[in-house]
Amino acid sequence: MTTPKGPQLAVLPTAAEHETRPKAQVLQPSGWPMPKGYANGMAAEGRIIVTGGVIGWDAQEHLADGFVAQVRQTLTNIAAILAEAGARPEHLVRLTWYVVDMDEYLANLKELGRIYRDIFGAHYPAMALVQVVRLVEKAARVEIEATAVIPR
Repeated sequence: MTTPKGPQLAVLPTAAEHETRPKAQVLQPSGWPMPKGYANGMAAEGRIIVTGGVIGWDAQEHLADGFVAQVRQTLTNIAAILAEAGARPEHLVRLTWYVVDMDEYLANLKELGRIYRDIFGAHYPAMALVQVVRLVEKAARVEIEATAVIPR
């Protein structure tokens, strides 16, 4: 058996095919208050894309300076990982944020919201936010895990 030496080609759906595919369903129980900036739950069928814990460093492993800059780079990195699989931000069904300082997160909510919308648009999957003592990279302020589902 031989292995092809050329680049691998991915077959992505055309725009018309994409529009006919079912999208992820936001799960909002009746009578519950509408969450702001996240969904209580999501349901989807298709190809699952999962990231590891992604932090705010560039391709040379240089961490962005400060919490907000690290969030921007982290979300940009997640978008790049999704694109590698043929996924887009609207395919996200879950994000789990790990921050080393909850007060730092809360103090920057407006700016974080703008950054989030700049990178992912107005799509808000199920999210969890957890404060941790530290991350593997000592200077990292945030780490995010993402799950996306590309519809069949």
